[in-house]
Amino acid sequence: MLQQIERKYGSDALTRIQKWTKTIHNQENSKFEDILYNVNNFFNRIPYHSDLEHWNKTDYWATPIEMLGTNGGDCEDYVIAKYFSLRQLGVPDSKLRMMFVTALSVNQAHMVLAYYPEPNAIPLILDNINPRILPANKRRDLRPVYSFNGEGLWLAKAQGRGSKLGSSKHKLWDDLTARIERDF
Repeated sequence: MLQQIERKYGSDALTRIQKWTKTIHNQENSKFEDILYNVNNFFNRIPYHSDLEHWNKTDYWATPIEMLGTNGGDCEDYVIAKYFSLRQLGVPDSKLRMMFVTALSVNQAHMVLAYYPEPNAIPLILDNINPRILPANKRRDLRPVYSFNGEGLWLAKAQGRGSKLGSSKHKLWDDLTARIERDF
């Protein structure tokens, strides 16, 4: 697989992917706060590029390999890479949500990763705009819209978990998970 990645994206991409693998491996015995920080920090170093400039599409959800391979992504790509990295480290799906929000300072759609330490806790927010991991109630710059994970879709309710709407069937999510299965 590494040879395919190098052929497709080049030797710099292979180095980034090997650093990702090493970062994941090095977290296995770390304190959980350090794991969140290190995963968040690792991906926040990747340059931001809009989907239109990076993929020539209005909306594209990249796999972690694609993001690292091309050395760029937008907010959804950061969230997806962090989500799958934390899942690989054993964080249950029930503790993670990819959350669509409105970034109030620019009145723009944005996506962040929410980590729920307990079922009814205020989530911690992992974000590429604000690299500090803060509880959602400290992120007054974000207004939640809805969130999802592999288990379902939730309508946002203030800074909490919200009301479950159903399954997480979403065309971009389905396409993304199919490509991830193909890549691994």
